[in-house]
Amino acid sequence: GRQTSARHHCGLLAAAGDCHACDIPLAAAEAQAITVQRDGDHSTIARLTCPTAPRFWHWRNLPLPRIIPREVEIPEAEADLDEWKPQMVAAGICGAATLTAALVGEGSVALSFHLAAYFAGGWFAAHEVWERLQHRVLDVHFLMLAVALGSALIGHWDEGAMLLLLFSISGALEHYAMGRTQREIGALFKAAPKTATVLDEHGHEHETPVADLQPGARLLIKPGAQFPLDAEVIKGKTAADESTLTGEAAPVEKNIGDSVLAGTLNLWGAVEVLVLRAAGQSALQKIIRLIREAQRLKAPSQRFTDKFGSGYTYAITGLAFGMFFVWWLAGGLPAFTSTSEMQSAFYRTMALLVVASPCALVLSIPSAVLAAIAWGARRGILFRGGAAIEQLADVNVVALDKTGTLTTGELQVERVESFPPGRETDIAALACAMERLSTHPLARAITRYGKQHALPPLPLDHFESITGLGLRAHLGDKVCLLGRRELVLSKLPRGSHPDAPPTAAGISEVWVSDGELLGRILLRDDIRPQAAGVLTELRRSGLRTVVLTGDRPEAAELLKRELHFDDLRAGLKPEQKVAAIREFTAAGQRVAMVGDGVNDAPSLAAAHVGVAMGARGSDAALEQAQVVLMHDRLENFLAAYRLSQRARAVIRQNVFLSLGTVVVLVGFALFGKVPLTLGVIGHEGSTVIVVLNSLRLLLWPRA
Repeated sequence: GRQTSARHHCGLLAAAGDCHACDIPLAAAEAQAITVQRDGDHSTIARLTCPTAPRFWHWRNLPLPRIIPREVEIPEAEADLDEWKPQMVAAGICGAATLTAALVGEGSVALSFHLAAYFAGGWFAAHEVWERLQHRVLDVHFLMLAVALGSALIGHWDEGAMLLLLFSISGALEHYAMGRTQREIGALFKAAPKTATVLDEHGHEHETPVADLQPGARLLIKPGAQFPLDAEVIKGKTAADESTLTGEAAPVEKNIGDSVLAGTLNLWGAVEVLVLRAAGQSALQKIIRLIREAQRLKAPSQRFTDKFGSGYTYAITGLAFGMFFVWWLAGGLPAFTSTSEMQSAFYRTMALLVVASPCALVLSIPSAVLAAIAWGARRGILFRGGAAIEQLADVNVVALDKTGTLTTGELQVERVESFPPGRETDIAALACAMERLSTHPLARAITRYGKQHALPPLPLDHFESITGLGLRAHLGDKVCLLGRRELVLSKLPRGSHPDAPPTAAGISEVWVSDGELLGRILLRDDIRPQAAGVLTELRRSGLRTVVLTGDRPEAAELLKRELHFDDLRAGLKPEQKVAAIREFTAAGQRVAMVGDGVNDAPSLAAAHVGVAMGARGSDAALEQAQVVLMHDRLENFLAAYRLSQRARAVIRQNVFLSLGTVVVLVGFALFGKVPLTLGVIGHEGSTVIVVLNSLRLLLWPRA
């Protein structure tokens, strides 16, 4: 391809060799040029073939999605939360009628009470059976009703009523457990108000639906009110309760320039805020989307039990039908004329159907998964489905990014340097203008510095993020660069590089240039106070800890001396982080990658489990992560890991109990040794125990 022709793209026409339109070999260009193109609220991460083909995107090596924020409908689910109550009432009526019939004895009065017990105990099960029959599906509800009706046909009304009583009680407890799980996260769906107080240009107040508000709107938030949208404080001072989103109970002080999140509570001060994001793009909406997705996505073991349960129902029905004839004809052909033999065989068949029903097995995994998701959601730990829980429990290597993960991410500007000296303010103003759309911790520190020093805004456009290197933008006819030393200085003529000494360990540098200006901003980042303790606990748990960072080796070595992790890879670009993770996975390791920025998105996608830190993390990181830690606290990762292990233990207990009960009872039932009443108690008892065992996860204290 030639640089003068827009129709020629190196990736298409020069696949076999270099095009010589620039000095970059094709292989090197493809390996280096990972870019992030930002267009308003959307971001696209891709590879660019070479500088001569700015419009040709090469997706084969790094397939990441186009991120389109959308608002999620918040359901009114109170009725579902209390669904267990009418079922428990029906179970109570069934129990009372069954007991009364037993006290009355025999006769038409006892029969009337048995009919009442059947009606109350079987009402909800019959409704479920009818819905599934319309889709030509048989399940355990069908088996239970069939057994109850079969018991009535051979005169065992009391045992059929007992079956329906215990089945309705276990169904009510199941819905109670699910309702309790939903209630644990229900506060999130009601966290944001529907209207907001908008201030017009004259300072007049107007109530406006939150859905109609756009970025740039000015709102008044009174004490005790909730912040309706993600915004920035522009007047006043207060503290916010962010516990509904992050699980952090301590109030967070908010001053001018600080950001506030939708759904959090304004505790004591009246403040004016400027809306940063529309309703569909807020941190609260991210959480809701993640939780809704988590409830839909099933763990691999749950998908297995669902398929097993569906086919198992047909198999056990066929087995029971065959065993009926075996038991009936056990005494030979005269059994066809023996009513007692037929009734005995039918009774044994009903007992076999009861004990073989997989109720407890079907509930063993989803009940534990939903309880774990609820526990985590109330504490700022979001799992993207049951698969994420199982995968996190399996990891044996934890790879961590440095900035914003092991360090606080709240960098402070130490000083601004200009080459030659004298234009430090211009350097800082250009850097602030370029970083205003970025979510990286370096960008937040620089923009905060700009607000503190009231630096003037600059009319930049054509923003482009060069992942792992920095940013590119246009200021009029000037091409502005911000980022690593090698990115900015590589564009300078040879021999014109400034005499800038290397930074000290623990100091980060950001270089800025517009073709005329040249300078750098030096920033300091502090290690999280809890980082050393968390890494120690991870090693005690048998996990290998690895730090993958783009920082200079000198700064990374200083971090290793303080935190004592197992392995260190420094000076890495995003594709090199991906290569490091693939190196671990190729060696049979299962890797959890913890990061927070656009730079971390490829490595989060490559890892066995991706873990994104913070509600303010980039959309790219959140989209690629299987686990999201809403609060910027590294110890929440340790809690998530321990929760996943505990959930896996509960799942194994549930599966062992449910399968063990079925195997033992079916073994005795095949020899006709299980009375129907004992089978009912064993079957329903195991179901109740499984549900209650899963609910223990909700009572688990904070790790």
